[in-house]
Amino acid sequence: MSQLLRKKSLDLILADAEEPEHQMKRALGPLQLIALGIGAIVGAGIFATIGTAAAGGAHHEGAGPALVVSILITAVGCGFCALCYAEFASIVPIAGSAYTYSYATLGEFVAWIIGWDLIIEYAMGNVAVAVTWSGYFVELLRGLGVTVPPWMSTDLTTALKTPGFMDAAPHVAGIPIVLNIPAAAITLLLTWLLVIGIKESARFNTAMVFVKLVILLFFIVVGATYVKPAHWHPFAPNGWTGIGTGAALIFFAYIGFDAVSTAAEECKNPQKDMPIGMIGSLAICTVLYVAASLVLTGMVSLDAIRGSDEPLAKAFSLIGINWAAGIVAFGAVVATTAVLLVFQYGQARIFFSMARDGLLPPAFAKIHPKYKTPYINTIWIGVVVAGLSAFANLDVFIELTNIGTLFAFILVCIGIMVLRRTDPDRKRSFRTPLVPLTPILGILICLYLIVGIPMIENGRLVRSGGLPIETWIRFVVWLVLGLVIYFSYGFRKSRLAQKP
Repeated sequence: MSQLLRKKSLDLILADAEEPEHQMKRALGPLQLIALGIGAIVGAGIFATIGTAAAGGAHHEGAGPALVVSILITAVGCGFCALCYAEFASIVPIAGSAYTYSYATLGEFVAWIIGWDLIIEYAMGNVAVAVTWSGYFVELLRGLGVTVPPWMSTDLTTALKTPGFMDAAPHVAGIPIVLNIPAAAITLLLTWLLVIGIKESARFNTAMVFVKLVILLFFIVVGATYVKPAHWHPFAPNGWTGIGTGAALIFFAYIGFDAVSTAAEECKNPQKDMPIGMIGSLAICTVLYVAASLVLTGMVSLDAIRGSDEPLAKAFSLIGINWAAGIVAFGAVVATTAVLLVFQYGQARIFFSMARDGLLPPAFAKIHPKYKTPYINTIWIGVVVAGLSAFANLDVFIELTNIGTLFAFILVCIGIMVLRRTDPDRKRSFRTPLVPLTPILGILICLYLIVGIPMIENGRLVRSGGLPIETWIRFVVWLVLGLVIYFSYGFRKSRLAQKP
């Protein structure tokens, strides 16, 4: 048990980061960090998930116009967690995000779990984003008169459920060929960009962030002129059950602010700029999300966008302004491209930190001699994500990403409370306010989004909020797989295990 709970001191973490063979280039300032956060946050969530969260789907009820309440609940929960992240980032300006923080406060075993868990947030989340990007890209090409054959842009699950789809697909040696080529291609392209350097990647991301913010504002401003207040009634058609479920789903639209923390070792002044990057990006996105949800639910009836993967563009199409729908579709392609870039970036840095600690093979900690990036794990992750996105179904990966990220947030909040007791005198350039109240509230809201709250509504017992039981089962299976890998490799190879 003592070996499982062995901790890596903050001083040792900082010393390891100074090793010449593990040093990365410090090139990012506060504005670039905010852009990095917005680049990760504004993407598939607001351009795709917002429709499902508002209108509902086959297995859940929607929030309706009360989605704005769902957004605020999620924003408050993420805000509490962001304040905890910000203190950690100011103390431990090291790549690795919640994994590194947990190693310092909760021990190696918990750190492994959180590191393995973060793979769901970044790598598996990127699969969902790549699939969303492909859908918008295909729609954009269709608007330009270019049709992509369905067998080249459809996931395997959808193809198997669609009557006659497999028969119509081309066959090789009697085997039908069905794969999402655009999703795989964009992932591999961005992997190459990340390998050649962080400064180049940051510039590309900043440009895309500017474009997608302009287009999201375009949707809000133009769409507001078509809002009919009658569409906002009833405001909460499914009561708190719909609001809670909407909050759990729209959480996917907030995933990404913590990706800023993975850039700590490439930040010029991490103690000062990391909190600015995380909290600033979260605040900007919350304002945009509230405005976008009010406009969307006021423009068209919820039934009209139910089941749509591109609700913002479809809203314009339904009111007959297709040119505006095309602009929004273009914005969605740009937005999800930025998310893909930042998530691939974040996952590679987490793998880098775990490999530097000996929990993963040392090849994952190698730095390219010219570009100063962790190129081996960047390439490896890109290939895996591209392969999965060629065949994956969107819904499963969104829900799995949500539960993995919420679990990580909970551990970060716990870690702040532990660190305040175990190392109260360490210098902090940013302090989480109202500890332990702030982290406790963050934990409670995250648990609400995962589990929900049993309540009586219309004379029957319902669960307000929470993710489907199937998602919990998949998450447990994933954690068990991670434990097998840890005890067969990381437990013995850990650098702490090698110390006398």
